[in-house]
Amino acid sequence: MSIKAFDTVLVANRGEIAVRVIRTLRRLGVRSVAVFSDADADARHVREADTAVRIGPAPAAESYLSIERLLAAAERTGAQAVHPGYGFLAENAAFARAVEAAGMVFVGPPADAIELMGDKIRAKETVRAAGVPVVPGSSGSGLTDAELAAAALEIGMPVLLKPSAGGGGKGMRLVRDEALLADEIAAARREARGAFGDDTLLVERWIDRPRHIEIQVLADGHGTVVHLGERECSLQRRHQKIVEEAPSPLLDPATRAAMGEAAVRAARSCGYRGAGTVEFIVPGGDPGAYCFMEMNTRLQVEHPVTELITGLDLVEWQLRVAAGEPLPFGQEDIVLDGHAVEARICAESARATGGRVDFLPSAGTVHLLSEPSGEGVRVDSGLTEGTEVGTVYDPMLAKVIVHGPDRSSALRRLRSALAETTVLGVETNTSFLRALLAHPDVVSGNLDTGLVDRDAASLLPPEVPGEVYAAAALLRHADLEPEASPTGWTDPFSAPTGWRLGGEPAWTVHHLRVPGREPVAVRVRGRAGGAEVRVGDAPPVRAALRTDAPGRALLEWDGVVHVFAHARADGGRWLGRDGAGWHLADHDPVEASLRGGAGAHGADTLTAPMPGTVTVVKAAVGDVVTAGQSLLVVEAMKMEHVIAAPYDGTVVELDVTPGSTVAMDQVLAVVEPKEPGTPADGAEPVEGAAR
Repeated sequence: MSIKAFDTVLVANRGEIAVRVIRTLRRLGVRSVAVFSDADADARHVREADTAVRIGPAPAAESYLSIERLLAAAERTGAQAVHPGYGFLAENAAFARAVEAAGMVFVGPPADAIELMGDKIRAKETVRAAGVPVVPGSSGSGLTDAELAAAALEIGMPVLLKPSAGGGGKGMRLVRDEALLADEIAAARREARGAFGDDTLLVERWIDRPRHIEIQVLADGHGTVVHLGERECSLQRRHQKIVEEAPSPLLDPATRAAMGEAAVRAARSCGYRGAGTVEFIVPGGDPGAYCFMEMNTRLQVEHPVTELITGLDLVEWQLRVAAGEPLPFGQEDIVLDGHAVEARICAESARATGGRVDFLPSAGTVHLLSEPSGEGVRVDSGLTEGTEVGTVYDPMLAKVIVHGPDRSSALRRLRSALAETTVLGVETNTSFLRALLAHPDVVSGNLDTGLVDRDAASLLPPEVPGEVYAAAALLRHADLEPEASPTGWTDPFSAPTGWRLGGEPAWTVHHLRVPGREPVAVRVRGRAGGAEVRVGDAPPVRAALRTDAPGRALLEWDGVVHVFAHARADGGRWLGRDGAGWHLADHDPVEASLRGGAGAHGADTLTAPMPGTVTVVKAAVGDVVTAGQSLLVVEAMKMEHVIAAPYDGTVVELDVTPGSTVAMDQVLAVVEPKEPGTPADGAEPVEGAAR
């Protein structure tokens, strides 16, 4: 069999990976079939495929995780093969077997290999027997909470709790305090059950300041297994990667070769076929002491950096191997050229609270989109203007990948590409990524998996720049200006210039609010094309706004010209610059004061920090609670956020139940302090408590 045997391939996924796979299918002349849920009816992958099939409602269990519906779509469209992408059913052995049983080819490894490596406990035992070093941890599956806790204590704190059935950082919990083990095990089980349908956990020794380095392997069905070098994946938040690069700045040629050989042994130990990744934990001070963590039996999100330094299309080779073709190259033929770095654009907002940063899912409609291009720049994206970004699926929207002759060139090129990336309508992490890539330790290559969480607060701007508020206010101000009459004369009383007969012009006040921040009053005196502007309590500044193209505005602010992308949104406007985006909502202080009545007598209103679903309610009206006590859990995009009591006090309002869908900033509960108006016993507000 050869690739010519595939006339039609169904892509059992969505978003940027579906678009990525479709691109290779198109280049190879193979017809592509997309699938979509009701929520994705107008998604980019649906538009780009040759054929698309609706497979069910938005919940993944009824669409992208439904083996029956996916196979029905494949049969209806005459697909000879199914490509699973990553996520959803990509590492589901039952799905691979069902595809084969239906007479189609699964574009991935054998089901037995998926099953073996998907069980992290069995995987460790298997590769250990093949001579691959592994991380010390629990052995045996199906451990109870008590057995997990006992294993953790035997290994020694700190430890890492990990779901046995899946990866991607979901359900992983770093536990340093023995007293927190029970709560963290319960939370890890909930997340694992929600993400993978299996709450089996294992526990591993945590290596402080480790590096996460993985090896890409490729195996055919004729006995050839090669590795394609390594990827450095140490820049993570919440155990999820956000920046990856190849090769790693840590490894020398000898260590690279040794880790590559270990990855090949791991692949052979499970009878692997296709593209896969062997992940290692590596002590930064002793790269030779690397240990196997797990094997991902699928294409990785970060595969483009390997493609850019090897010149190989991994999706193409997945398809060719699945069609039975042998690899026409051996290990000696693999040459690494230059350096590649990838940044993941995610729908999320970063909020600093008491020195800590929470990365919370965001949602919205993409009103304006501009993606970078140029020499050495690649974008894998699932976005188009009009895309509805919800909280049902993974928050990753796109990836910006660059290639350069060396690491420093690639980092500079990626920072520039991110500055050219504009997504208005939903908050993203783009500006945070730019700041991270300029971090001195990132520039020098001194990385570890805790760097982002440790230094995140320093990478956030302390406040929204004044010119952002000024631009939004002047755009709003311009909307109020009347069109000139045919004679060119305008009634001075109809224009918002503040003009008064015989008096000093008055200020027009625009009340604006950026989510997560206090409202700001922006005063304007004059026309948008030339005015005095006062942002909050700051001194007035001369400013002028003009638009030279749709969605583009130039603001001269105190003699400096700033270029903004802008788009209207319900109740306000979005502005973007240098990869950053801000939603400046119209704010009515009178309405806000009426809504905040509960807080007027000293009660503390707890609001949703992100759009999502309430999964756990641990309190009721009338309950006496203590500072830091968990009251509710809100989940979005398979991420949990605990809503805690900010003070000792009493729950006086509770407006949600398990299963409630909530919007960002929606009131969830109200806690009245033990001593109204002040924290009980002089306590300070609890760090991270939702306010």
